[in-house]
Amino acid sequence: MGVASLVLGIIALVFGLIPVVDWIGIILSIPGIILGAIGKKKGMSCATAGLVISIIALVLSSILYIACIACASAAGAFN
Repeated sequence: MGVASLVLGIIALVFGLIPVVDWIGIILSIPGIILGAIGKKKGMSCATAGLVISIIALVLSSILYIACIACASAAGAFN
């Protein structure tokens, strides 16, 4: 579970930094957080790294997603 959390966190971080598909980073980071928490209870060392990376990916993806929506709204793209 720790390795899966780490892989999902890394993929979510990569997709989270691409403005067009940053919603994929949000979707992938949530299972990464869940698997990291489960793996951390079992004492896996990779689970801690996966949990941290998934949380960072969720925060960055969410901020970028909100910023993209705000910029599109300000530019009148939704009118």
